[in-house]
Amino acid sequence: METQQIINEIKKRVSLKRFEHVIRVAETAKVLAARYGVSVEKAELAALLHDVAKSMEPADMRKLIEENGEDNRLLSFHHEIWHAAAGKVIARDEFGVTDSDVLNAIRYHTTGRVGMSALEKVIYVADLIEPGRKFPKIEELRKTAELSIDEAMKSCIIHSVGYLVGKRVTVFPDSFECYNEHVQR
Repeated sequence: METQQIINEIKKRVSLKRFEHVIRVAETAKVLAARYGVSVEKAELAALLHDVAKSMEPADMRKLIEENGEDNRLLSFHHEIWHAAAGKVIARDEFGVTDSDVLNAIRYHTTGRVGMSALEKVIYVADLIEPGRKFPKIEELRKTAELSIDEAMKSCIIHSVGYLVGKRVTVFPDSFECYNEHVQR
């Protein structure tokens, strides 16, 4: 599917606010990909599709997760993180994406995981630092992303886990494992 076709389809599936976020993530991901020797085309594709399931009803996401062998542990956590696994299924089944690195970048953009590829890190970081995001210390994260994708990933997973712990909500195990991997380096 051509890039403009994907953009048009995403626009139909999400709110205007979410669509604008997706476009900003794609632009940020392309910059990071070029900076760190990652395929810009793959980064754009993964970024455009990373929130394709974000506007779905939780019951529909649950069905996709259950019927496609995705990690059922997700269903014990808040449905806010389900859209990544559901999005991977949609990217594969409805958009014809077969590249496992692109699919994993979509799948793990909310939780992170141990052993992330450079593309996965680019999408995780781009989603957190895109220009529309505003939260304390975001400028530090953006500056770190200018220097090293690994340091940016480390800073971003520390921020994300810290944010969730601060809110006293559950943290998916993949995020803790990703956090542990990065702080041990």
